[in-house]
Amino acid sequence: MTRTQPSASPTTSRAWRAIAALMFSLVLAPVAMADEPVAPAASTPAAAAAPADASAPAAGAAAQAPADGAATQASVADGQAAAGENVEALVEDTSLGMAHDLSPWGMYKNADIVVKIVMIGLAIASIITWTIWIAKGFELMGAKRRLRGEVEVLKKVASLKEASEASNKEGTLAHTLVHDALEEMRLSANAREKEGIKERVSFRLERLVAASGRNMSSGTGVLATIGSTAPFVGLFGTVWGIMNSFIGIAKTQTTNLAVVAPGIAEALLATALGLVAAIPAVVIYNVFARSIAGYKAQVSDASAQVLLLVSRDLDHQGGERAAPHMVKVG
Repeated sequence: MTRTQPSASPTTSRAWRAIAALMFSLVLAPVAMADEPVAPAASTPAAAAAPADASAPAAGAAAQAPADGAATQASVADGQAAAGENVEALVEDTSLGMAHDLSPWGMYKNADIVVKIVMIGLAIASIITWTIWIAKGFELMGAKRRLRGEVEVLKKVASLKEASEASNKEGTLAHTLVHDALEEMRLSANAREKEGIKERVSFRLERLVAASGRNMSSGTGVLATIGSTAPFVGLFGTVWGIMNSFIGIAKTQTTNLAVVAPGIAEALLATALGLVAAIPAVVIYNVFARSIAGYKAQVSDASAQVLLLVSRDLDHQGGERAAPHMVKVG
């Protein structure tokens, strides 16, 4: 009987085969790497396809990158253009604001037609005020100076006849008062009641005093009218001008101060002119009121002096009439 030898285990044989293959590969690997030629990139279709496939994403990325850069540059350019437009608009608005002449004459020329009419009317009113002040001031000063001299003359005379000779210059107040009193005494020559003559003479003198006061007050009523109405006329011009300014703001759709301020300044100029016309008119009117009151007091003094002469003459006439009837008692 033949005896067979036991075979090696399968696990052990597989391990030895693996170790042998590994050692063999380690021995042959350097030789293979040294002897292998470098193949060109396009030598095989697979090699050509591989770089093409690899370069496709890169090319897409490269194409996408300039596109993104162009878009970014376009957006930056748009932003710069918008900023430039805003700066140009701001400069234009500022130039428009600076183009306005903010002097009084320039604001008048740029104002609305209604505001211009208001300004012209207020300027005329101011001219009238100062004209009345100059003319009436000289008239009042001259009248008061002449009247003081006439009152002094009336105080020095003793009768109406002497007063008539002393004040023979026609047109003066003393001449008018004295001749009015003489006329009334002539008309009442046959009257018996001396008190009635005095009352009639006093009435006529009072009328002359009132008439002289009215004549001297002529023109001052215009000052009162200007002083009371000029501020409201100027306010009307201001309201009209501001209304037009707001309409312009709504049309231009801008609230830039350089654009809004000139229109408002032009409107406020009307109120300023109204105050310029009203304040001097009120002050001058008050000054004239006091001066005319003093003038009326001087006229009253002259009238009282003439009435005193009338009473003296009547007493003298009464004494002359009573003298022939006096009887001496021996």
